Amino acid sequence: MIAVFFLLCAIGIQAQTTQPQLNQVELGKQFIGSWKCDVAKDTTYTTELTSFGNVGALEQSWKSITKGNILNEFRYLYGYDKKSDKYIVAQIIKSYAGINLLVIWFTSKNKCEVIPFEYLSNPEKATTKWEYELKSPDLMTYTGIENNKPVWTLTYTRVKN
Repeated sequence: MIAVFFLLCAIGIQAQTTQPQLNQVELGKQFIGSWKCDVAKDTTYTTELTSFGNVGALEQSWKSITKGNILNEFRYLYGYDKKSDKYIVAQIIKSYAGINLLVIWFTSKNKCEVIPFEYLSNPEKATTKWEYELKSPDLMTYTGIENNKPVWTLTYTRVKN
């Protein structure tokens, strides 16, 4: 009886596997480069993500272009936060006098979630969030989610330089 108990305990311990830790900094590098999304006949979104030093920092610029005219521009600074194991992001928008703070982290090797910073300690409470999914090295989707339901999706393709 005792031997059976120890055998069951050993099997139970072996069955409990730990989820491997995702390397947020390395996964973030997948998105480095130039991307383009054709939104409508005359409207395109472009974005470029570059590395900033060797400390897990990233810079991003984003533009909305209609009929050759830039309608809006965003800038982002990403900094990896070891304590939360997430990127903390500062977003500034050319047409908006303020700053937005966001949190981004990978939930798998090809997906990451984005939430407003105020939900850092309780991500499940965020009613608005966004999700990036790298479908291939040259194709990604960006989805807006409200109350756990997707409301829009954009598809970006990598621009070859």
